[in-house]
Amino acid sequence: MSEMINFTIDGRNVSAKKGETILKVARREGIYIPTMCYLEKTNPAASCRLCVVEAEGVDGMVLSCQTPPTEGLAVITNNNVLHEERTNIMRLYDVNHPLECGVCDKSGACDLQNKTLEFNVGSQNFTAKEQSRKIEHWGLINYDPNLCIMCEKCTHVCNEVIGDDAIELKFGGYKSTIIPKNSEQLDCTFCGECIAVCPVGALVSADFQYKANAWELERIPSTCAHCSAGCALEYEVKTSGAAKPGEERIFRVTNNFEFASLCGAGRFGFDFDVKGEKEGKAFVAALEAIKSAEAIRFSSIITNEEALILQRIKEKTGLKLYNEDARRYGAFVNAFGSTADGKAELATMADLKASDGIIVLGSRIGTDNPALRYAMTTAARHRGAKIVYMHPLEDALMQNIVTQFIKYEVGTEEGVMALLAQALLADAETNKTTEAFLAALDDGYLSAESNVGEEELALIGKQFKRAKAKTLVLGSDLFAHPRAENIAKLAGLLARFGGYRVVVAAAEVNSVGVSLICDLDADSGSNSGVVGYNAAGDFVIAADSDADLTVAAMNQQEGTVVNLDRQLLPMNVAVGFDGYVLNDLANALGVGKRYTIDFTPELPAEKGFKRLAFDALENFYSPLGEDTRGYRLEKVKKPAAQQCDEVEDLPEFNGTVVYACNPVLQFNQFTARTAQLEKTSELRGSEQFAVAARLKDGDLVVIGSGDAARERRFVIDSSLKGTIALEPTFDRGLSVDPGAYRFEKVNIMKASNDE
Repeated sequence: MSEMINFTIDGRNVSAKKGETILKVARREGIYIPTMCYLEKTNPAASCRLCVVEAEGVDGMVLSCQTPPTEGLAVITNNNVLHEERTNIMRLYDVNHPLECGVCDKSGACDLQNKTLEFNVGSQNFTAKEQSRKIEHWGLINYDPNLCIMCEKCTHVCNEVIGDDAIELKFGGYKSTIIPKNSEQLDCTFCGECIAVCPVGALVSADFQYKANAWELERIPSTCAHCSAGCALEYEVKTSGAAKPGEERIFRVTNNFEFASLCGAGRFGFDFDVKGEKEGKAFVAALEAIKSAEAIRFSSIITNEEALILQRIKEKTGLKLYNEDARRYGAFVNAFGSTADGKAELATMADLKASDGIIVLGSRIGTDNPALRYAMTTAARHRGAKIVYMHPLEDALMQNIVTQFIKYEVGTEEGVMALLAQALLADAETNKTTEAFLAALDDGYLSAESNVGEEELALIGKQFKRAKAKTLVLGSDLFAHPRAENIAKLAGLLARFGGYRVVVAAAEVNSVGVSLICDLDADSGSNSGVVGYNAAGDFVIAADSDADLTVAAMNQQEGTVVNLDRQLLPMNVAVGFDGYVLNDLANALGVGKRYTIDFTPELPAEKGFKRLAFDALENFYSPLGEDTRGYRLEKVKKPAAQQCDEVEDLPEFNGTVVYACNPVLQFNQFTARTAQLEKTSELRGSEQFAVAARLKDGDLVVIGSGDAARERRFVIDSSLKGTIALEPTFDRGLSVDPGAYRFEKVNIMKASNDE
């Protein structure tokens, strides 16, 4: 344990860890020091100076946000001199802001308003010449430079946490402003984090602006449903005037921006609630469909409680349960644990942030799981982490932080993992079995077929030589691979003998929970005798169209999910639903309860769940930023030890190949925004791909044949290279298996030409 630094704040004895500042210690101890520009998750901006304190033996005032204490230091946080200094700072801030403000979207939730009242600034003491400043409209974000106080929170969070590097401060004294970094228009992923951290009304959501006042909205804590990170968010809903459930409206989504971040899906993709009604004919038809079915096929966009209901239905009726996403994820994790031995416990996003060496394999992580991208950006910008990105496709979103990109051939992931294990464990102390296995690998063949060279592997070893916290991030391309279990076993060797922590990036919001709760069967692929529960939103689907039954979406029900950190997280009702839920069907089948959340304390303890009722779960972050929502699952007995299998011959993907991947601005597969719909129905490829496929920019094409055929507009994307195109899946519904290997050899035919 590092040596602690002992000092006093306002006469109270406190201690600081190495690297902590006076402000951090004060916040941890509950001692108030005002700030305007400070963010816990970024480096100090040191622009507002409200956090000034006095330190014994130091002339003048010091900035507590960036000053570490020394042994025996005596710090004073408030006296008449400090109060007058802070009051004058607020007077300067208020030069361009009306003291009785009530006209912008931040009113009622404005840090400037709060501090103005706190320091009793009741009149304008300073004046300045008005500047002509144009209000900017950047798509989903509007920027009013007339309200901007130059706190720099937005630029710091964009550059240090999100990694977009999209905005910067244009210096010009009183004329300083925030501008797009690389063009006149904002070029970013539109996560909206700059809106969240803005303490005034300078950066606002274009969709929300002038729609409601902060004090009119009820804040409902919940969990984002768009990926396996399970980020904390709050739905802000206006319920006044709603005549019945379902007439409420979500106005916006906010987050605890001091510590947590949201991507564009979480912040703007909230409009996936559905309308339901108690229609008896549809309910009876759906019930009969289930009774006569052989299997239920469902996605992992479902709560733990609903997953347990499905498991109970299986136990009652003998139905099979199909969910390839969760089944393959669970098999991958078990295989990893079988060779990782005592290090089978998977790493967390917090571990990733604290890493100084990261390898990403098998995921287009920037769009698959933005929260993991943000964690890696934090590691790179705050810890100088070396990041190796391995994938058949480059990713422009990762270019700002990646130190080495390795392009491997499609389908060769097993060979790539074997080469990694051989190279990175060359000097490690292993056992005889592992040593013999690695020595027997035909590295020449694997290198030639995968296109991963010895020099590239040697460079990884060189970059990671001094790394103390090394993390391997494994994506869904791996556990959907035909050789997934052996890939997982090879990763287990790196955890056991190489000291690598491993993050497995599950695909959907509750892939982890479903894999633990349900006894899943291998999907035959047949639709005969299969009904489907669409937990993403909407239907129980049977062959008879009369059996379609609208059920509640994820923002319309209470329940829990398990994220990739293996943390159980609560979800709450943001918008009411006046229809049937899965529990109604369960009751009709004799396995239901009064409420769906009555299943929460019955989640399987042998899989790590606790016997806690839903209402006993915490919903919020702690004041110091610890994610106290729900609980971490208990460790479970490690899988039986296994050995790695012999690496098979690597496959070849020749011809036209597409990769299933929604664009970053397709906020989620439920959103019905017309502009996004038009954009994300595109097949995006490089100029090289266009030549190989004999296509021109704007061509209308058909991918595949028969029932699986889908129409796309081909667009040349200058950010892409090579002969693999990106195809979205948002509009393909349940025809897309989220557990399937995402690279696909396809036939592409030109449907028509608009010329």
